[in-house]
Parts: sequence; structure tokens; C-alpha cells
Amino acid sequence: MRGRFSVSILVALFVTGCSGGDINIQPTTIDNSVINPGGGGNDQCASYTNAGGQTLRGQYDAPTGGCRYSSAFLDSGKALEIDMTIPALTNGAPHIFQGSLFVGRAYDNEAALSAAGITKGGDGPTLTIEAGATLAFQSQNQFLVINRGAQILAVGRADAPITLTSVSDINGSVGAEDVQQWGGVIINGFGVTNKCDYTGTRSLQAGASGLTAPSGCNVASEGSAGLDSSWHGGVNDDDSSGRLEYVVVKHTGAQVAAGDELNGINFSAVGRNTTVRNIQVYSTYDDGIEIFGGAVNIENLVAVYARDDSIDLDAGYIGSITNALVIQQRTDGNRCIEADGIASYSSKNQAAVMDFITRRLNTRPTITNLTCIISPNETGTHDPGAGWRLREAVWPTIVDSMVIATHGTDSAKSNACFRIDDDSQQAAQDGNLVFDNNIFVCEDRTGGNSLPNGTTTEQWAITAGNQFATVSAVTDPTSAADTNLMLLEGSPAVYSVPFAQMMVDDAAPLNSPKGTFIGAVLQADDWLRPSGTVWVYGIFDGQRAQPLWFE
Repeated sequence: MRGRFSVSILVALFVTGCSGGDINIQPTTIDNSVINPGGGGNDQCASYTNAGGQTLRGQYDAPTGGCRYSSAFLDSGKALEIDMTIPALTNGAPHIFQGSLFVGRAYDNEAALSAAGITKGGDGPTLTIEAGATLAFQSQNQFLVINRGAQILAVGRADAPITLTSVSDINGSVGAEDVQQWGGVIINGFGVTNKCDYTGTRSLQAGASGLTAPSGCNVASEGSAGLDSSWHGGVNDDDSSGRLEYVVVKHTGAQVAAGDELNGINFSAVGRNTTVRNIQVYSTYDDGIEIFGGAVNIENLVAVYARDDSIDLDAGYIGSITNALVIQQRTDGNRCIEADGIASYSSKNQAAVMDFITRRLNTRPTITNLTCIISPNETGTHDPGAGWRLREAVWPTIVDSMVIATHGTDSAKSNACFRIDDDSQQAAQDGNLVFDNNIFVCEDRTGGNSLPNGTTTEQWAITAGNQFATVSAVTDPTSAADTNLMLLEGSPAVYSVPFAQMMVDDAAPLNSPKGTFIGAVLQADDWLRPSGTVWVYGIFDGQRAQPLWFE
């Protein structure tokens, strides 16, 4: 039987441990009623009682005033198997983990899952992280994994976000754009992934699967090797892995045991009943967020300084992303979106591809109100900066969004606003790949080839109700810079100009939004700093180590 241990909740401040770090600073109320005067006490630290009846507890960490957890407390080979709460500590002190934090055991076959009674999220343990808590990981080898059946309840607030970061961030030795300080976050669910073999046709609606997996579905997640192994996949797109709200993940992307460079957050076959709202990934070596299959919906996403793709979608993902702000570095960053329809696409013949499409197993996301401010570089860590690359039979719907690549000089290589390849070109021609009322501001408008019928992708996009600004040099799309092109405003200029005031080529946009505005966020409905309270990092004064490069 599972038990629950709950540590007293302390709502706290975020402060930097030393100058030079970039941890969030947030004002909240402090409850000093259970603090040990003079320090040295462990009663604030998280603890749990193992199956042998032994209680394990974090130890007071004098240098930070926080709690330290050795690898004997929890690690990849010693997963949390009972509910546990990690509280916010007084004065924003961190919880420092010297081992990885795996929640729930990892099972690689149906028999083991069945014997353990693990069939959906909630069957395993729950990790609760209280609003305002900071978790810091000691080295590049550590990462956080939520296994199938387990859940994470990380519910912060705008005035007390939850921060997952590195010890180098806490001690002030990290640079603003430093990456690979620790691994990152992996959440594994029981959703559908087209890396598995299914019978039947997938339902795109909640409450019905339509699929069975006769041989089971257990796909190794990124970072899997030895004790670091974990698996994802199943037939339940309605699965729940818990809640992430007001969570900031920083300085990730280290290479772990399997040789995988992890991302900010990897959602592996995560179901639509998982709540993900108001999350940020900041300074990550690989992708900002990566979603493999499943149907999780994300609302209010910020991705700042991802060196590879800011949003990477693959393996049959069918969820939605609503309100997303992507900001690449001046000289680094690959694509704002990379979306692939079918995993291992190159190994499949045309009949297999069509079978996946017919049975709705290809990636079919809906993306609404996205702003991409991309780097026009050609010498970045991965590939040149670019907007959206859509390929391998992906069927996305992208609406009321903007791609802007003119803050810097266009590189000799293409920094195209978008590119459509292979079977996704046929999908565009047939109306299954949908762009609706998007605005593109790039010197290199499109990349790749024309559609099968000879129509260029630029002409296809225009006919479908999208618009390209006429630009041929560095162009600032703000109202203060040039009334010919007014798309962004604010200080810094990351907010969408209200549609009634927008200008493209010295005229109102040609097409009205499908919703109420174009782009990620309006100043009048500011989810980046609701009621003036900043929860995101790296954008606004007082909550960043350096200004944005295009200010």
C-alpha cells in the first residue's frame, strides 16, 4: 500500500545565493514558525519512509541555508516509490540533489506493469513540489524523470514560481546563456506513440482510444541506459502525469548515460489530462520542449535561448500549444518549430506511411498564437536559425502566429520563415497541413521545394490566407522603429500589437485573426507578468542577467 509523507509547507522568497547567478527573485510571505534559529536543523527538508521502515531525510546545507540530498536518498537506481512533498524553503533556499530524481519505478514490459498495478497516471507515487520551491541538481549527470504511473504536482504561482535548475545557477557561477549544467526533465506517459505497433484506428477525441497494442508498447525514453533507463507509450491519450504550472526550467541539455543530450522538458507520450500551463525553458543545449506522441495540451509556453529546436514535435503527437513565445539567441538557435509526422520515417515505404496516416497515427498538432523571434545565424551549435520545418507526413494546423527573423542580418544560408518537405507537401496541397492567418517577416521567405502540383509554398501560403512582409534588410517590426511594419511593442518588444493597430507594408494586415489577436501575448492580457508580477526569467529587467539582444 502506498503511503503519503507531507512536509510542512513554507511559502518563500527566491533570492540569489551569490552575485552573478540568475535564479528568480520573487516576493512572497515567509512563515518563520518552524524555522530552527541559528540553522543546522533538518526539519524543513523533504523525507520519506522506505519499504523497510527507514525514514530518509535531506540534510541541512549550511552554505545555502537549504537542504542537501545525497545519491543515497534518491537516484536513478533508487526511485521514489512513495508520495513525497518538497516544500518551499525560507529565503528561497534550494533543495540540492546529488543524484537524479526518478519518481516511480521504470517498467519495460506489460507483465511487470500489470504485476505492479501500474496502468495509468496516479497508480504510482506522486511528487508534490510546493509553490516557490527551487530544486538544483549537482552535476551534468543528474536529471528528473516522472515514470509511467507516477505523477508530478508542481503547481507554482506567478508570485512564487517553481524553479528547476543547476547548482552552478545557485552559487552564481553560471553564465546567462550557459547550457548543459544538468540534464533536464523527462515525463513519461501511457499515450500513443507511432514508435509502437498498433491495431485499429486512433481516435482523436477524448475518452476513446480505438487502438490496441498486441505486443505492448514500451519505448525507451531519452537518456535510457542502465540504471538511467525509463520507458513511455501505451494506448491511453487520456492519461495524466499530473500538473505543471508556473514552472521554470533552466540551463539544461547535458549528455547523460545513453549519450543523449537532453532537452528542457521532454513530454514522452504524455496524455491530455496532464495540466501544463505557464511553463518556461531557458538556456538549453538541445531542444526547448520535445513532445513524442501523446496528446498533452500546453498553454502559455516561453522558450528562451534553446540552441536546437525551441519546439520539437514527433511520433504522433496530437495535442495543442496555445500562446507560445520563442526567443532565440543572437548567434545560436536552430528552428522555432521542427515537426515530424512519423518516427523512423526514412525506414518506411510509401504504403507504410499511408497506413500510419489513414489510422491517424501521424503527428497532428494544433498551434495557436505563437510568436517566433528567431536568430538569423548560420554558425550556431546545430544548424542555421530558421522558423518552422514541417516534414515526414506531419499534419499541423498553425493559426494566428508570427515568425520574425529581421532583427539581425540575414545569413548566407537560408533563415527561411518556413519549409515544408516530402509527404507534408502533399498534405499542404490536399488541405491537411493548415496555415491560417500567420504573418511572416523574413528575407528568406521559404525553403525547400514546391508542392507536387508545382505551386510554390509561398504562393500556397498566400492563397491560404497568410501574409509575408516585404523586407530586404535588418528591419525592426516595432511601432517605435518604423510605422511601415508594426507587429511588436512593449519594453522589451515581445508583445503583439493589437490587431487594429498592426501594419504590414504600410497597410493593415490583409487577413483578420481567427481569434482576437496574432502572436503570443498582448500587453492588455499579460500572462508573462500578470498584475505586474514577473514569473518568467531572462526577458524583463530585474529578472534577467542581460538584456535581450534585439532591444
